[in-house]
Amino acid sequence: MSPRILMVLTSHDRLGDTGEPTGFWLEELAAPYYVCLDAGAEVVLASPKGGKPPLDPKSDAEESQTDATRRFQQDDQAQQALANTHKLSEVSADDFDAIFYPGGHGPLWDLVDDADSIRLVETFWAQQKPVAAVCHAPIVLIHARDPDGNPIIRGRQVTGFSNDEEAAVGLTEVVPHLVENALKEGGAHYSKADVFTPYARQDGKLITGQNPPSSEPTAKLLLEAI
Repeated sequence: MSPRILMVLTSHDRLGDTGEPTGFWLEELAAPYYVCLDAGAEVVLASPKGGKPPLDPKSDAEESQTDATRRFQQDDQAQQALANTHKLSEVSADDFDAIFYPGGHGPLWDLVDDADSIRLVETFWAQQKPVAAVCHAPIVLIHARDPDGNPIIRGRQVTGFSNDEEAAVGLTEVVPHLVENALKEGGAHYSKADVFTPYARQDGKLITGQNPPSSEPTAKLLLEAI
């Protein structure tokens, strides 16, 4: 049986009060999508609202393109899956072997305290299945608890979008949460590499990546952990 991986995308499309659009970051979906697919895994996409999740237009700009993003944009099957994501409330952890969260700024607003997302993370964790998140998406972990009621990130090695990186993109004052601060406040052992350098951490079944270039190594660790 090939492993089934659930990838969860944001449904949030507004960058705070700036009037600018946001959403998920294309590379952070495309790179892991093909790492998993090319390894023989089945990938299912979901989001809080279901249907087509908002794409951060900056991640679709020419300077943000990679081989994986170009492949994704030309892949009819991938585009079909993206246009019809499953509703998070209708997804069961029992049907999957692992869960992966691509980032983008959107999750800072909706997935951080989405009850269905938290339920899924906690269930995957309780079932000892890998939980992975990259860039801004490790924010989805901060309210999740283990079966004993302890935060799953407490005492664990994690990474995520750094304060330096948020400053570099000029959004420190716009975002509702700084990922680095939130993970530290949750009791995690946070570490990071230089800005926009690939960096991924694995602590048991918990796998996190720092930024867009970290999405492929994070997905590879996820596959190894299944």
